[in-house]
Amino acid sequence: MPRSRRLRKVVVITGASTGVGRATALAFARLGADVALLARDVQTLEATASAARALGVAALSIALDASAADAVETAARQIEETLGPIDVWINHAMAVMFPPVARMTPAEFARVAEATYLSYVWGTMAALKRMSMRNRGVIVQVGSALAYHTIARRSASYGATHAIRGFTDALRRELLHERSRVRVTMVQMPPVNASQFDWTAARTSVTPCPVVPFYQPEAAAHAIVRAATHARHELQAGGVPIRAVAEHLSGTHRMRRLSDAEAKTTSASLWLDTHRSAAFGAAIALALLALLARKHPQRYS
Repeated sequence: MPRSRRLRKVVVITGASTGVGRATALAFARLGADVALLARDVQTLEATASAARALGVAALSIALDASAADAVETAARQIEETLGPIDVWINHAMAVMFPPVARMTPAEFARVAEATYLSYVWGTMAALKRMSMRNRGVIVQVGSALAYHTIARRSASYGATHAIRGFTDALRRELLHERSRVRVTMVQMPPVNASQFDWTAARTSVTPCPVVPFYQPEAAAHAIVRAATHARHELQAGGVPIRAVAEHLSGTHRMRRLSDAEAKTTSASLWLDTHRSAAFGAAIALALLALLARKHPQRYS
């Protein structure tokens, strides 16, 4: 067991086999939480579970398609029978496609909507069914900062992300009306250096890659852990510069493979979002110094 079981909780993560999902599972395991990992690929899923067990916690891997409501409900029941009551449920399963709208089929759009939006709905319902009875628990929706500033070739994915945000806002109001102690939060992810860019359909002569600047999965996982353990309605894990969005829309951005060395490991915007008191105090101090410098220019020159 870990030297310090600081987080004695059961945490469920969908889309947990690689990238941000894997990094999040290991981040919670390092804190001492038992983890239940849901994803489609059996081999990578079990590899993540083994890595979590090596950190001294219990890890349950369940291979499933998160867009299948019955499979998600069955998994939730199995998790509670094996690990105990679910404390945190993190929805992260998704499907990504990069072709423009004119080059996508209705079946492809439907698949992205099911694997992304509906998987979040089914996961939320399975978690809420159990958490409501105990009147406690946290549901974390992993979204995208590009839900606010969308770019070309992501219509299906970010259409689903907008739907998740609307669904989450409505659910939060329902819980407030019911005076429920179940909390739902959303983490808006920055572009992340993840494996989706290696296997997703693009139908373009160049390889898709994240918008610059982008972040390593571990930085995104830190934001998810923060959202799950602190009372916030929404957390911005990293910003997307307007310049980068404009470049995508104008066609000047060239999609290419980017190296790990180019990916950021920390997020300044996340630090500001989670240390508001410190940032506010620093701003006041700077304002006072500026005022004193104006009144006594020789002393502060």
